[in-house]
Amino acid sequence: MKLLCDLSLSELCDFLKRYNQPAFRAKQIFSHIVAGRELDEMSNIPKDLIKRLKDDDVRALGLKVEESFTSAIDGTVKYLYTLTDGNIIEGVLMRYKYGNTLCVSTQVGCAMGCRFCASTLGGLVRNLTAGEILSQVIVANALNTGKDRRGVTNVVLMGSGEPLDNYDNVTKFLNLLSLEEGLNISRRNVSLSTCGLCEKIRRLADEGYTPVLTVSLHAPFDDMRKRIMPVANRYTVSEVIAAAKYYFEKTGRRVIFEYSMIESENDDEKSAEELCRLLKGFSCHVNLIHLNYVKERGLKGADNSAIDKFRKILDNNGISCTVRRSMGSDIEGACGQLRRSYIENKRNK
Repeated sequence: MKLLCDLSLSELCDFLKRYNQPAFRAKQIFSHIVAGRELDEMSNIPKDLIKRLKDDDVRALGLKVEESFTSAIDGTVKYLYTLTDGNIIEGVLMRYKYGNTLCVSTQVGCAMGCRFCASTLGGLVRNLTAGEILSQVIVANALNTGKDRRGVTNVVLMGSGEPLDNYDNVTKFLNLLSLEEGLNISRRNVSLSTCGLCEKIRRLADEGYTPVLTVSLHAPFDDMRKRIMPVANRYTVSEVIAAAKYYFEKTGRRVIFEYSMIESENDDEKSAEELCRLLKGFSCHVNLIHLNYVKERGLKGADNSAIDKFRKILDNNGISCTVRRSMGSDIEGACGQLRRSYIENKRNK
């Protein structure tokens, strides 16, 4: 199968040459793709060309919305997407005063094995192509653009999967997303979350990519981090922070560290003080996160008083930090939860 959404406008123009199509046809089809239309919905494209493309197993987009769920609490929308091979992924649209932020997945499942995350429970199934990642944005944008609605203005690569474990497809996605003739979403409006693949962080900086880098740290001590995140067996905490500092020095973009607050694990005063020591003098920001309970994992989130005490220690040491607002809690907003329950329900029917 060939996905046209995997192609830039120039690549699409080259692809259509095998069908003896003029350059303007590529522009027409490209505009339809950006608008979220499949081949059968492209009314100004010759029917014989549409038939030839379909006969060659060509599709415009990489997925469709299987179901969507809207939070009654804050208007957050959770999308379940079906890929062309039948796999399920998910995304979350979060509404803010400044615009709509879409959280996208970069892989089907995840290989990282973090103990607090539902996405990794079934392991990694496969990488998503650049077009499949882009299709999530295209479809959500089309559904949320109108006279009284704004489309997607910001993108966060924080859904299922480790983006830097799918480096080539993710960086091509960043290129496609920012195309002027496409969605034209600036790379500065994109955040990329990683569990800390150090060599890929440095490569990202060296190759000139400048999304907001968000590093899932979750522990200031190596032994603690190893219990929470298997990736810590490959990279020490100091190596992860060194890579983050390298990224900041090369790009000038402030790095965000994510820290999920886990009861009786990483929420104590000693951990807060060590985190301060590690980050002292580094122009960064810490997001303290209320842990979403995953029944298969059994980890419990720290209570509000422990989180507040932790935050005050960081504040008193001059470490910029906030407690991240939890969104979509009534629709299983955390990554991996809705997909897993959907698959289990289908299995049990």
